[in-house]
Amino acid sequence: MSKISDFVSDNQHEFTRFGKFAVVGAIGAVVDFGVLNLLILGFGWEKFFANLASVGCAILSNFTWNRIWTFPESRERPLHTQFGKFVLVNLIGLAINQFVFLGTDAVIFGPLFPQPLDYNLAKATAIVVVLFWNFGANRLWTYRGL
Repeated sequence: MSKISDFVSDNQHEFTRFGKFAVVGAIGAVVDFGVLNLLILGFGWEKFFANLASVGCAILSNFTWNRIWTFPESRERPLHTQFGKFVLVNLIGLAINQFVFLGTDAVIFGPLFPQPLDYNLAKATAIVVVLFWNFGANRLWTYRGL
């Protein structure tokens, strides 16, 4: 019986972490959308470069909040090592994000919706896709053993 309760407890703990990771991601998404729209609508940046900058801002926000709240015990580890791993995982996530964002904007949302709705729907799609990569890879590597 103890093995079953341990299994349920361990999985509950991971679901809670995933929930916190998703909340942090939602905060990052607000940062991401805000910066993206400011750069495109306010400053006339191309979508490609605006997305790079907005994702970079979201990565910094997400790292900070994940270290403080989602994985607080990770603060016992060296900041530079953990940040390096987090950035590497998120750079791969950025590549996936850029592909999904630009692809769905060009092929699906761009032809169907006016700007800025088109690229914001593409951005939302990219964020959802990358959420699972970022959580899985960071959980297995950046925050391993926590």
